[in-house]
Amino acid sequence: MIYRTSCGTDAREGTMDDKRPELILIRHAPVAVPGRLAGRTDFPARVEAAAVSRTRALLPPVDSILSSPAERCLMTAKALFPGCSLRQDARLWEQDFGDHDGMALTDLPDLGEMTGAGLAAHRWPGGESFSDLCARTAPALREACGAGKTAVVAHAGVIRAALALVTGDVPGALTFEIAPLSVTRLGIWQGRPVSVRLVNGGGL
Repeated sequence: MIYRTSCGTDAREGTMDDKRPELILIRHAPVAVPGRLAGRTDFPARVEAAAVSRTRALLPPVDSILSSPAERCLMTAKALFPGCSLRQDARLWEQDFGDHDGMALTDLPDLGEMTGAGLAAHRWPGGESFSDLCARTAPALREACGAGKTAVVAHAGVIRAALALVTGDVPGALTFEIAPLSVTRLGIWQGRPVSVRLVNGGGL
């Protein structure tokens, strides 16, 4: 039996009986301009119906939807949750790579060998470090922790920042792979994310 939630997500009866609050983080669909460093550069997404359907099948019913204002995120959110209202939060933008944002990956400078802590602290010229991103996104992610299940359509960096918020390990969060259209689920307790229930589920 299929039932439809208020936000337009289909779920099969009996498959999602856990009513605990969650942040359900979804990385946007692949960018339509591959091979470039997509931080603040507002590339559109390549949204394919079959891939969206596979991701939608992984989602529980949600109570609210939050998105980065990036076009690639909004396109993905509207494809996953057609006809549903969503809120945008500019704090959920991807890491700002400054002078290198939008550059072809083959033209990026070689940073050489770096420790995890060094990589997290590396601030791109004119842009942000991953640690900066974590500090920027943390208030928005905490505010998204409501009494129900909130879907957050955002970027790989933002999802890693959410994992850093749970684990308390900013450099360690950079070790997680976050594929396009993947689903990461975080359990909420007392208004903050406290547990990791799924990382990089599905995706391309």
